[in-house]
Amino acid sequence: MSEIRRTPDDVDDDLTRRAWLLRLGELTALAGLAGLVPDLAGSMTLGLQEAAAAGLPPGLYEPSAEHLGHLLAARDAPLVPRGAETDFAVPRQGPFRPSFFSRHEVDVVTRLVGVLLGSVDARALSETIAWLDLRLQSDPGIRHAARTLDPSHRALAIGHYGEARVVELETVDSQGIVRTGLTLMEQLSRERFGGEFLGLAETAQTDLVSEISRMPPDSPLGRCYVFLRREAIRGYFTSRAGLIELDYKGNAFYGACPGCDSSRG
Repeated sequence: MSEIRRTPDDVDDDLTRRAWLLRLGELTALAGLAGLVPDLAGSMTLGLQEAAAAGLPPGLYEPSAEHLGHLLAARDAPLVPRGAETDFAVPRQGPFRPSFFSRHEVDVVTRLVGVLLGSVDARALSETIAWLDLRLQSDPGIRHAARTLDPSHRALAIGHYGEARVVELETVDSQGIVRTGLTLMEQLSRERFGGEFLGLAETAQTDLVSEISRMPPDSPLGRCYVFLRREAIRGYFTSRAGLIELDYKGNAFYGACPGCDSSRG
């Protein structure tokens, strides 16, 4: 039997395949941590091609094996030190205290969101309002961060989210949109129904919100309605009740396929 000689090209090809498998494993683990099930090979190939075409710096679009190992080894240790640039919000302790809304605005927005979401329990509604308050309180910081992105990072954001979404984050004053919209809603409530929104019967409140929903989305009231509806839906589906409704199981890394009997051949 003749010996099969391997050329340098064969060795390079073997190393490429090995690197591909290692990268695929990293991406699989990251997908499990993120709760995602993407088309792994397709996602990786497309991501690398787009990154190369855009001339983006390394590390922005490829999962890091070092960071992945740190994440998996951390277990109960906090992954992000408090006060770091990448610090994140933690569940509040005690009653909700708004950072953006006034107490009267909280009452108005709570009723308005209640009309938008329909029949949701009080806890889920409260958590949704807390999300809205956090989102609006954070708005100037979000806009500043978007405006000061490194050009290569901005290019990556445009490639992932689309230019319109990036420009929106850079330019739109959501705080002003909501404050203006709530003022105009009270004016419309007095004109159409003879009283402030909170003083109306539930049917009149629903009719008023329905009327606002039909306004042009680029009008002051229309912009407020679109923003509050979008963020109310997002806030609800990050509440406990919303996550249960989605049957969300949480982020997890599995060393073996769940449900598989490893004792069988």
